[in-house]
Amino acid sequence: MLKNYPKIAWRNLVHNKAFSIINISGLGLSMACSLLIILWVQDEKGVDSFHANGKQLYQVYERNFYDGKIEAAYTTQGLMADELKKVVPEIQYASSLEWNATNTFEANGKISKMDGSFAGADFFSMFSYPLLQGKATTALNEVNSLAISKKMAEHFFGTPAKAIGRSILFENSESYQITAVFDVPVSSSQQFDFLKSWKAFEKENDNWIHNWGNTDAPTFIQLRKDADPAKVEAKIKDFIYLYKEKPKNYVTELALQPYTQKYLYTNFKNGKPAGGRIEYVRLFTLVAIFILLIACINFMNLATARSAKRGKEVGVRKVIGAGRFSLMTQFMGEAMLLTFFAIVVAVMLSLLLLPAFNILTGKQLSLPFSNPMLWISLLGLMLLTGIVAGSYPALYLSSLNPVRVLKGSLKFTRGAVFFRKGLVVFQFALSIILIIGMIVIFRQVDYIQTKNIGYDRGNLIYIPLEGELSEKYALFKQEAGTMPGVLSTSKIRAAPTLIGNHTGDIKWVGEDPNAVTSFVNTTVGYDFIKTMNLSLVAGRDFSKDFGTDSASYMLNETAVQKMGYKDPIGKQIWWGKHEGKIIGVVKDFHVASLHKAIEPLIIRLDEGRQSGTILVRTQAGKTKVAIAGLEKVCQGLNPKFPFSYKFSDEEYNRLYRSEQIVSKLANYFAFLAIFISCLGLFGLATFTAEQRIKEIGVRKVLGASVPGIISMLSKDFLKLVFIAIIIASPVAWYLMTQWLQDFAYRVDISWWIFILSGIAAVLIALLTVSFQAIRAAIANPMKSLRTE
Repeated sequence: MLKNYPKIAWRNLVHNKAFSIINISGLGLSMACSLLIILWVQDEKGVDSFHANGKQLYQVYERNFYDGKIEAAYTTQGLMADELKKVVPEIQYASSLEWNATNTFEANGKISKMDGSFAGADFFSMFSYPLLQGKATTALNEVNSLAISKKMAEHFFGTPAKAIGRSILFENSESYQITAVFDVPVSSSQQFDFLKSWKAFEKENDNWIHNWGNTDAPTFIQLRKDADPAKVEAKIKDFIYLYKEKPKNYVTELALQPYTQKYLYTNFKNGKPAGGRIEYVRLFTLVAIFILLIACINFMNLATARSAKRGKEVGVRKVIGAGRFSLMTQFMGEAMLLTFFAIVVAVMLSLLLLPAFNILTGKQLSLPFSNPMLWISLLGLMLLTGIVAGSYPALYLSSLNPVRVLKGSLKFTRGAVFFRKGLVVFQFALSIILIIGMIVIFRQVDYIQTKNIGYDRGNLIYIPLEGELSEKYALFKQEAGTMPGVLSTSKIRAAPTLIGNHTGDIKWVGEDPNAVTSFVNTTVGYDFIKTMNLSLVAGRDFSKDFGTDSASYMLNETAVQKMGYKDPIGKQIWWGKHEGKIIGVVKDFHVASLHKAIEPLIIRLDEGRQSGTILVRTQAGKTKVAIAGLEKVCQGLNPKFPFSYKFSDEEYNRLYRSEQIVSKLANYFAFLAIFISCLGLFGLATFTAEQRIKEIGVRKVLGASVPGIISMLSKDFLKLVFIAIIIASPVAWYLMTQWLQDFAYRVDISWWIFILSGIAAVLIALLTVSFQAIRAAIANPMKSLRTE
């Protein structure tokens, strides 16, 4: 008997083509979506998992308690790594790692820009970046040591073997010896082309690095295998007060975060890692489950709706001795067969969609057919979907009473009807939640991209201050000022989106002696306010007309409020041992993403600084002309360095790369959920019209109008959609409110979003149902009344 089940299942699928196509399409689409999300989630969770010492690796972060608040950040003191290793015996290795920067290298007649950083001597002993040449213990020991990537070695020298031991010119000024060649896996959260030794960083930043009130570079440690992380964290809690005096009303604590969690948990709540990319992993895992459930509900609804047609089959088989278990086995087998075809469709769709999905997400995902885990995942997905989709129809059909069925008196019980309607409500509620989420995410992304952040991002260009430009900046500024399309130029230590240096070493008259306030700080050149198009609240910009400006400061509004000054211009403040006056107050502007609130900012003039970023304000509509002129000047003044530039608005948008991806994916998934829901609604409307075909014929004969019949067939479905809207709205509001909490500046979830989403759901449902309703309403009543 069992061998006949596949034949019966196949015949049913072929005989009911519409039913099969709707279910295979819906399940195939949903499973393709789930498969893509599974690949993405696995890739996200697999980031940094290649490090052999992963279980012992930790990142040090600081928790700051002041003004009744708890703030946390990964920035630490420059000497933190070395001192921790000296003082805490449980720490086997420690390394700092400065943020990536772009620098120019020259070797073998080639000049190119590469991205890299400074790292401690223990870096390669801690992290498992494969070393193709050199030794982990000696790669970054000396001031002039340089470790380069395989890509960089091949670019300049042809092979890693030819690169080792060679010299390479850095920024056309210093020669470095290549002591190691490494490879950076795609799954690494840290991507860099080169690493310089931390000794070189100390040499370049001697004054800054020895001040324990300054923070910037992250610190990483590796514990010994027998060390207890909780005990180590408790031991280093007050570590920085071994090197600085502890204030009464401001406390800084050190804490540890497992490095394997760093990529997914980068946001802090109450001073502890509590969110970040993990929110998107959870969100899209939930979306995959939602879409799969919607497709499964389609199958359940259509299968139970068709039970009247299969009732006699069940009755006959029960009469001749078929047990309920054998019937359930048959119907589950049919569900599995249909799911098998759906998984084939899903794999084919995934292969077609992967290139576009990779472009959208910035990934390099693929279906690893040689990996047994893929086949296990596919089998698990098929079994899970088949069981979820086929369980209720199998239970329901196998429970039918053969006597009632064979007498032709089969009617759905109130419980069965209620359950089926509940499934429709549930799937449309999920779809409406996705629609509302799509709108809220789109509005937030649009808000952060269009919000006035305090300076004009348009027509603002960043040019690296490097090579001979460092010494010839005054000449560059003079020549740029005469170019067509250039309005003004200035310079800054780090581009506005990269300002991250903090100091707690700011003092002012009337300051609470027991409080310490953390200030974001930067240095700039002349014409900074004009070039950035900032607004001055009081005072003036730095000017050549005032020789004392080199010892003066500008603050933002938040810094003035923190100091408590009502009339700050001319007031004395101290930055460490440097005393100066406040000459200007700048209207608050954002130097970080909108995830963070604006912090107190102090700005100092440093026209002589020989590193950083040149800011160029161009005239609207003449940017191309300006860039051509700037390139010509840079090539003349700085011939050893390739001309490069970045647009301010593009750099700002990079801060929200994750949000942009989420917004686009939310759009696609919401559309897909609605489409699959409509497939099921279309099928249900078809079978409902078939079941009521004689009723429709009688009504038409008695004079019912076509609009009246359409209304009769549509209103039951629309009632379910309205119920779904009522259920989905508060759930969506709660979920999106939680998501928006990660932004310090965010949109409101307005009432019209729920109205718009509801109207969209109703219209889509109405259009879906109306096709079958109109078809049934205009059919010839004589044909319907003749049907058996």
